[in-house]
Amino acid sequence: MQKSLKVIRIILGAVMLLGITALLLGGNAIEGGWLRQWFGWMPKVQLLPAILALNVVVVVAILVVTLLIGRAYCSVVCPMGVFQDLFVWAHRLIYGKKRPYRYAKAANAMRYTVLVLFVLAMLVGMGSIAALIAPYSAYARMVTGLHATGVAQWVAIVTLVVIGLMSFTMGRIWCNTLCPVGTLLGLISRHSLFGIHIDANKCAGCRKCEHRCKAMCIDIDTKSVDLSRCVDCMDCIGECKAGAISFGRKATKPTGKDEVDGSRRKFVAGTVAVGAAMAVQAQEQKLDGGLAAMMDKQVPLRKTPVKPFGSKSLKNFGTRCTSCQLCVSQCPEKVLRPSTKLESLMQPEMNYTDGYCRMACTRCSEVCPSGAIKPISKEEKTAISIGVAVVLKDNCIGCGTCARHCPSAAISMVDGKPAVNEARCLGCGACEYYCPARPMTAIYVEGREIHTEI
Repeated sequence: MQKSLKVIRIILGAVMLLGITALLLGGNAIEGGWLRQWFGWMPKVQLLPAILALNVVVVVAILVVTLLIGRAYCSVVCPMGVFQDLFVWAHRLIYGKKRPYRYAKAANAMRYTVLVLFVLAMLVGMGSIAALIAPYSAYARMVTGLHATGVAQWVAIVTLVVIGLMSFTMGRIWCNTLCPVGTLLGLISRHSLFGIHIDANKCAGCRKCEHRCKAMCIDIDTKSVDLSRCVDCMDCIGECKAGAISFGRKATKPTGKDEVDGSRRKFVAGTVAVGAAMAVQAQEQKLDGGLAAMMDKQVPLRKTPVKPFGSKSLKNFGTRCTSCQLCVSQCPEKVLRPSTKLESLMQPEMNYTDGYCRMACTRCSEVCPSGAIKPISKEEKTAISIGVAVVLKDNCIGCGTCARHCPSAAISMVDGKPAVNEARCLGCGACEYYCPARPMTAIYVEGREIHTEI
């Protein structure tokens, strides 16, 4: 029964990893959207997106599970955690037992310093930078960025190389030193009701379990397991021939009450701090706009970036977006692109180079796990304005293309030039996309800081 826990963990983790990866890579290629119907819930059960989306049910469920059985979240739910196991497996396949893991003291100074810096980065408006180490978002950016170009691709490559090397050589060291989610869950899993424990009477001191522990949290000298770092992988259980190590209810320590209460308070405080930091983050962004899909066009600078329908405002989007790129991968018109600016690095923004935002599509609002883009219906979308078209009359050739393609009839031709009815303009970008003017487009969309209803 004990050994079957590992099999269950592997199966569940593999399903989660494959499901999220399929969403990130294959969501647009499957007719009928069955991938989103089957696996669309997976990004929404990631801890940080759930906190940002105020998904109380998911957050409470994760905390309760962690309190009961420890950091199973890190080995089953978190795609980055499961992904690291592939490198751990490769390490064992290549080196076998020639390079076993050994117990190492917890790098608490590093763990909590990173967590504090993560929170501070949120508070000073550098959430897009801090989100680079958020586990789900980091994995999603890596998957979507590897087949992209420019900054997105380099971010993906660096993430893959750094985490891959760390996992291959040191197991779950990334989870237990740099990952803010791992640190937060570690504070409460230290005192979980169930966990890995060692029967000192049966233990022969062979260290097989210690050498197999990729979290390097088993100390045979003291016959103890650091549950703040244990990720419930169950690899150690199968190594002990004497049955000295097992998963079950821990023995109660009579002198540990103060320590338990203190750690739980730290966990709650840390979770609230991260959520609060991301809730108050404000970003002032400018966006290089897109143009119609034609060569040799200059890209206009927008004073205000354009954010997706359903994001409500620049502030809401900036404070809740974790840069996971799921909406980017799901956008059928390729309108959403990751930002290359430092203050909004990798956070999606509207770009009308290759298409425009069609009124019949609400896919990004359906898949966003963090509440940065709220779910909206097609009918609601037609009544929201995310931006307003601006005409550069000196560049206009008077063709009327923008007026013919405007889905809200917000553009009319007056004396051979387009005139925009701002009260009707949706900001969808159709006019900007279709405009044939060169070298600078004659019409482009300026975003609204707060989206309005029309």
